[in-house]
Amino acid sequence: MPVPLKPLFDELARANRILAHEGIMDAFGHVSVRNPDNAARYFLSRAIAPDLVLAGDVREYTLESEPVQQNDERHYIERVIHGEIYKARPDVMAVCHHHAPEILPYAITGTELVPVFLMAASMGQKVPHWDQRTEFGDTNLLVSKPEEGRSLARALGPNWMVIMSRHGATVAGRSLREVMFRTYYSIRNAALLTQAKALGEVKALSVGEIEQSGDTNLQPGQLARAWDYWSQRLEHSEIKSGKKTAGARRSKTPVKSKGRKRK
Repeated sequence: MPVPLKPLFDELARANRILAHEGIMDAFGHVSVRNPDNAARYFLSRAIAPDLVLAGDVREYTLESEPVQQNDERHYIERVIHGEIYKARPDVMAVCHHHAPEILPYAITGTELVPVFLMAASMGQKVPHWDQRTEFGDTNLLVSKPEEGRSLARALGPNWMVIMSRHGATVAGRSLREVMFRTYYSIRNAALLTQAKALGEVKALSVGEIEQSGDTNLQPGQLARAWDYWSQRLEHSEIKSGKKTAGARRSKTPVKSKGRKRK
């Protein structure tokens, strides 16, 4: 990998493993970051489970979601989610796609997801829903075609998060750490909202509270504090389980393409 980009690749790999460690991703889901030196490219892991991603697994893609270095590796079939959002939103520098269980009831029912506590203000005032069936009819529910990615990007619009019917969610951010913060706390928010609905009337954040709290939450110091916390939790877990050593050995052996593509 290019030496100047190694810290970014390390952070992107860690972001994948954090999302797995925090229970947001399992074998599926992915997070990407735009190339800071070339807005027409982005970085994403090759198609492996998030918990296994190391810096050496990061690959570069064009905004058409084609790998810059052609090879026979497996690539995420849903990488067009990332490419089409980067195309549509020059302000977006990182994208996360996941199927967290706390979000899925909202994806299944179409119920509105609103911010109901301080840390979730970064979700913004609106979380739109995108139903693939509306435009494309019955599909396999994967976002694998450029036109499907473009439709999802249109549904996201100027917002920072979109719920995908019967599928999951996609989250955008102006930095990798921002997208991590928004992803994590929107999932916490979904769980709290579900619990609150069972108790009685839900009192969501006001527009003013969303604007002021969102700005506060996304300050660099706040993002660093959350990132450091998740990183320490991950490191303790990896040291305890010996994953770091095993993972380092694994990354030296390229994986050849065989069988079905992974999501």
